[in-house]
Amino acid sequence: MDKHFETNLIARIQQALEAAVREITPFLAGLVKAEYKSGDHVVTGADRLLDRVLRDMLVRDHEGWLSEESADDFTRLKKRRVWIVDPLDGTREFVAGVPEWSISIGLVQDGQPIAGGVCNPATKETFVGSLTEGVRYNGQQCRPSRKSHLVGALILASRSEVEQGEWEQFRQGSFEIKPVGSIAYKLALVAAGFAHATWTLRPKHEWDIAGGVALIRAGGGFVRQLGAPHLTFNNRSLVLPSLLASCPRLAKELTSYLKQVTRSRAVTKRRSTSGAHQGGEGYR
Repeated sequence: MDKHFETNLIARIQQALEAAVREITPFLAGLVKAEYKSGDHVVTGADRLLDRVLRDMLVRDHEGWLSEESADDFTRLKKRRVWIVDPLDGTREFVAGVPEWSISIGLVQDGQPIAGGVCNPATKETFVGSLTEGVRYNGQQCRPSRKSHLVGALILASRSEVEQGEWEQFRQGSFEIKPVGSIAYKLALVAAGFAHATWTLRPKHEWDIAGGVALIRAGGGFVRQLGAPHLTFNNRSLVLPSLLASCPRLAKELTSYLKQVTRSRAVTKRRSTSGAHQGGEGYR
């Protein structure tokens, strides 16, 4: 892909994010009304408004569209380039007034992210990048950290996962754990060098991570699914079982650490389940 095309992509993403910020500003001045669209998934009028604004700003001829707030008609599967967008990632934080939500844009070509942008209007931070242009933070070139050991590393964790006790298994690690809301925002912070890694063992949708993964790859960082050889986008099934992202020099040690911890947890669960079954049989 030529550099001129990617430069134009960055400009398009930047302009779309700026338009989205203008549209969402009135929502920040007062209370945000939220509703539940399915299960415990929260949505607001801001989510739907940003979905329309971003689609109008981004999509050109022969490009596909996938967004959390748009009906998926699968026509994207026939497109080589597809915009994958979460108009408002971290809606719970947005509603609660916690400044850890973001607007996330990713462009994939042949299933691979080639450009992306993540904006946190509450903190006035914008991250944009592409494979040839690298990553920019508020207009300044940046890159992932060069840290090479987990000792003392700053790891960004899902705020909800921490609150539900899912990160207790990592508390004995030699690193600092900081809870943050939006996964797109966490990925952007790692891509820009403000944190060393982030991961989730919960399933995520493509729109949750496409923009952030594009930034990680644009900066030369490391990103993958745990236990899977490839990470591809614009699939028929939109759910990815896990995600790990880090600065490049941490990749090997971090992957090994997570495999060890998750393997140990699985063994403990099997033993616990086996013990419960044996105990139950003894009472019969």
